[in-house]
Order: sequence, then structure tokens, then C-alpha cells
Amino acid sequence: MNRYLKIFAALLLLFNGTGAIYGGWNLMLHPDGSSIQLSMEWLKYSNFEDYFIPGLVLFIANGVFSLLAFMVLVLNLKNFHWLIILQGVILCGWIFIQILLIQTVYFLHYIMGGVGIFLIGIGYLLSPKYATH
Repeated sequence: MNRYLKIFAALLLLFNGTGAIYGGWNLMLHPDGSSIQLSMEWLKYSNFEDYFIPGLVLFIANGVFSLLAFMVLVLNLKNFHWLIILQGVILCGWIFIQILLIQTVYFLHYIMGGVGIFLIGIGYLLSPKYATH
């Protein structure tokens, strides 16, 4: 079962990581959100004048970190499960804060929130503590 959980975790980390790299990079290059059809209107309740800082955070926290967690998982390095859990927490936190800031719930919030919850659960199931029970 661990093998399938690792494969599922790897796919979720790649899905999150590549999407966040793409989205974050586009937001940094086009801070008006035009390259991925984001309205500047969504920022009216936030402290941001444009999407550059959110894009940078997305790129690093969900893009780079997710791909780092993926590499640690593939290399089967010690305590890789903690990085999977942490990425799930970061992703869920990102979605929660994003909903608060834009005061809108979009269908991708449900999808990515679900990915975050799955990552937390899979990381827990892959932990040595759980595996010994």
C-alpha cells in the first residue's frame, strides 16, 4: 500500500508544483493578472496593488517547495513524510488566506484544498509511526 500512496503523493506534488510554478511565474511577469485571466478587481479587499507578491509566494511556497518535497519523496530520504504533510498544510493555508483576501470562492479552491487535505493524509499514512500500528 505504501508504494501506491507514494505514487499518489508524487502525482499530487507534481500537479501542485507545476501549476504553482506556472501560475506564480505568470503573475510575476504580468502582475496585472492578464496572462492567466485574473481580474484586478479580485484584489480590492487585499493589501496588494497587483499580483506580483502573491505570484512570488505562490511560486516559492507551492511551486518550489512542492517540487522539493517531490524530489525528497522520490529519493526516499528520511522523514520525507513530513515534507508531504507540510506541503499539504501550506497549500490549505494558501487557499484559506486567498479566499479571505479575495472574498470569493472559486472551483479551483475546492480542487486545490482537496489536494492539500490529501497530501496531509497521505503524509500521515506514510509516517513510520502510523506504519508501525
